[in-house]
Amino acid sequence: MGLDRTIRFPTADTPAWEAIRAQLQRVGESGQLRMIDGLPAFPDEDPAENWKELRVGTAAGMVTIRRGAGVLVCVVWGNADPAMNAAWAKVIWACASGGQGTIDTPAGMVTAEQFAQGEGLSPA
Repeated sequence: MGLDRTIRFPTADTPAWEAIRAQLQRVGESGQLRMIDGLPAFPDEDPAENWKELRVGTAAGMVTIRRGAGVLVCVVWGNADPAMNAAWAKVIWACASGGQGTIDTPAGMVTAEQFAQGEGLSPA
């Protein structure tokens, strides 16, 4: 069973992978793509504009990003350890901050800045 967080955007548009990757680098993650829409990705490959699912490699493991109209959903396995949960939080933050999204948390909707504060993230 997986854990997921939904990021909602003000329009049907979501941030491009390049924007998400740039935000990941601000919090110390390289964010290498491992799969694009269920197919293996080359290390330097960028997804087509109409991607639906990305598997992002982090220092702690893999995070899945699923895209719909105006939403991104970040998913990890339910047995994620603390390092994986920290990496998941970085990906969630990067998705939200890459496109002015708000994050649906158990406590309610929060901005990327509020989420970063709550998770102890310090973007460079």
